[in-house]
Amino acid sequence: MFALPFFRRDLPALKGNLVTLRVPFTNDYREWSTLRGESRAFLEPWEPRWTPDELDRTAWRLRISRYREDYAQGTAIAFFIFEKSSGKLAGGITLGNIRHGVSQSGHVGYWIGERFGGRGLMTDAVKVVARFAFDTLRLHRIEAACIPDNIRSVRVLEKAGFRREGLLRSYLRINGIWQDHYLYARIADDPPSAGTKD
Repeated sequence: MFALPFFRRDLPALKGNLVTLRVPFTNDYREWSTLRGESRAFLEPWEPRWTPDELDRTAWRLRISRYREDYAQGTAIAFFIFEKSSGKLAGGITLGNIRHGVSQSGHVGYWIGERFGGRGLMTDAVKVVARFAFDTLRLHRIEAACIPDNIRSVRVLEKAGFRREGLLRSYLRINGIWQDHYLYARIADDPPSAGTKD
């Protein structure tokens, strides 16, 4: 459970330069399923294998329930990413595996619709979530993992001030295959421009 009184009230929208983040609502289904459906080929190489009912309304309701349960338990917060200029849903980002006590850490995961890629939206969203994690949740460390071949994701993390710390062998089962991942992390007192420079 979150020990902070902040979590006893509704979470406000978080604003960046290019994006607005807010928790998903049940009535986001149509926009979410359309964006995910049209971006399927773009997303599948970097995600767990899609289930046959991935975009069904019933699966959506279960997803929303899980988001709410994780939030209530203080283990994760899911946000949808909206492009500020158009107000359209562009993707999603989650701060998960939130731990307090001696760890004070969390893990960032994200996805973006294909037509919104390459605009700097995800980099902005990751920076917003990092600021929220450090300033509001008082976490000390946030981590992210990405497949080495996912050059776009590598660039997002490095632009958002994350440093590469190592290679996690056979770390996650992505699109049906156990994949190695780079581990990236950012510490609360790292300067925002402290990402890895290759």
